[in-house]
Amino acid sequence: MRKLPGKNLTHFPKQPGMIVLNFEGTKLGQLITHHIGNKVKNESLALSLKKTEFELESVSHLLKYFLTSFKPFEFFKFSDLESEKSIHRMAKEMFEDPDAFILQSRKIAKALFDATKHPKIKKGDLSIALLSDIQLGDEMVDAIGIFKSETTVPFLKLDRQDVNYYVNHDTGMDLKGLDKGCLIFNSNEEEGYEILVFDNTNGSRQAEFWKHDFLKMEAHSNEFHQTKEFLTLTEAFVKGQYSEEFEAESTEKIDLLNRSINYFQDNKSFNKEDFVSDVFQYEDVIDSFNKFENDYQKDRHLNLSDAFEISIPAVKKQSRLFKSVLKLDKNFHVYIHGNKEKIVKGEEEDGRKYYKLYYDEVE
Repeated sequence: MRKLPGKNLTHFPKQPGMIVLNFEGTKLGQLITHHIGNKVKNESLALSLKKTEFELESVSHLLKYFLTSFKPFEFFKFSDLESEKSIHRMAKEMFEDPDAFILQSRKIAKALFDATKHPKIKKGDLSIALLSDIQLGDEMVDAIGIFKSETTVPFLKLDRQDVNYYVNHDTGMDLKGLDKGCLIFNSNEEEGYEILVFDNTNGSRQAEFWKHDFLKMEAHSNEFHQTKEFLTLTEAFVKGQYSEEFEAESTEKIDLLNRSINYFQDNKSFNKEDFVSDVFQYEDVIDSFNKFENDYQKDRHLNLSDAFEISIPAVKKQSRLFKSVLKLDKNFHVYIHGNKEKIVKGEEEDGRKYYKLYYDEVE
């Protein structure tokens, strides 16, 4: 790895808790493509014998296609560092001996084929690339890209012949991005490398197979991971155990979720004791949350700290998932962002339900 001289230029706006990642000078070295079918549906695995050829004019389009979906927020690492069939070992061989690129790429493709055991996983083309000159933090690193394309789109081609035009069509890849991707940076190898991963698949089981069944990775325990996971478990508690144990109204649950997000937005660092005191307030609720947290972490093999720096990108990402909408049949939806004391629930003598809203001024 080479230290960057001078000023850092970033591909992304630099924010607290986000590592600088810049693809502007990235070069595409070797590239190979294999076809991966679904093993349980008796679809085939077709392994290429030679590297994929490409024109120099196509490189910028290929890099855009491969790299668009990666964001420098949550980094992962390989959890399997020992077994002979681990992607970690194949990546290490490829980094150390680029001449072994084709052989190791075929092993990676076979590992993906063997992991494709869910009937809903689509067949597709697996592209594996050697990339260089990527800025990661204050270093320039090489990377191995593993990209799976499961979707093709139709497009029109307009050809001119003499004074006439002819329209025909074909199918190909959409440059907006692919379906699944993994970038293995040649950094921190002894800990399982620094890895970015994404999967645009809808459906939890299909999505899990890419990260866990195939790549066998786990999140690095950084501030993004800590922030995201703690907000996720808080939401699970409020919508699950708290709702059932305390027979909570919708307004109470929304109020707790809003207070949770507000704590993370208003503070630079997290302290669990302060958090539970500010958000849950009552001893019986705090005790219930602590028990839920212990069980939640044990079931999911998490190891969250009681104190960590708060990641702004993680807060922004999770806050979009927190629902602050009170749905009143099909007629009204009320967005609640603050004090639940200003909304009162009641019922008329004829059985019609109502909410009474109080406000200080119109904004």
